[in-house]
Amino acid sequence: MALTPDDVVTKQFQHVRFKDGFDPDEVDDFLDEIVVEWRKALEENAELKTKLAAYESGETPAAPAAEAPAVVDEVPAPVVAAAPAPVSEASAGGPTTATAGIIELAQRLHDEHVAEGEAKKSQLISEAQAEVDRIRADAQAKEREESARLERERNTLEARITELRNFERDYRTQLRGYIEGQLRDLDEKSASTDSTPVSAIGL
Repeated sequence: MALTPDDVVTKQFQHVRFKDGFDPDEVDDFLDEIVVEWRKALEENAELKTKLAAYESGETPAAPAAEAPAVVDEVPAPVVAAAPAPVSEASAGGPTTATAGIIELAQRLHDEHVAEGEAKKSQLISEAQAEVDRIRADAQAKEREESARLERERNTLEARITELRNFERDYRTQLRGYIEGQLRDLDEKSASTDSTPVSAIGL
């Protein structure tokens, strides 16, 4: 049975259980059938164009009226041979309509695939952007944490340096005071030794 545009429009595919969509094998078989009918329509269209061209070329010699009767007798032959052409051309509306229906179906399938691809692209872009934002947020959080840790370490080292400097200053002050005290004691002992009488020593 030839495929008609109504067959394309009213075709119902079986839904596949456990997942969305139609049975791929059934869709492929139907598309194969469409391709076969489409090729037949194209061949019929080309054949009709050839017949029409032959008919039009056969009409041209019949224009002059002053030709011999033999030429006039030849005129009906092309007309009779080409007479079915208008009928065939009129019947060509079926394949042409079928072709238009097939093209409409193909365009609809193409639009659905394009829309699905655009939706998938948008989803992938959104997921990638969310992943980028997450990675950036993690990196910024780690950077802030590392900066805070380094700041704490710097403050600790500066406090330790200040403590060591204060310790050094106090130690120097104490050491200087101790040395100066020892020098004063030596000076006092030396002075007292110099002022002691010789008799006091037992001489």
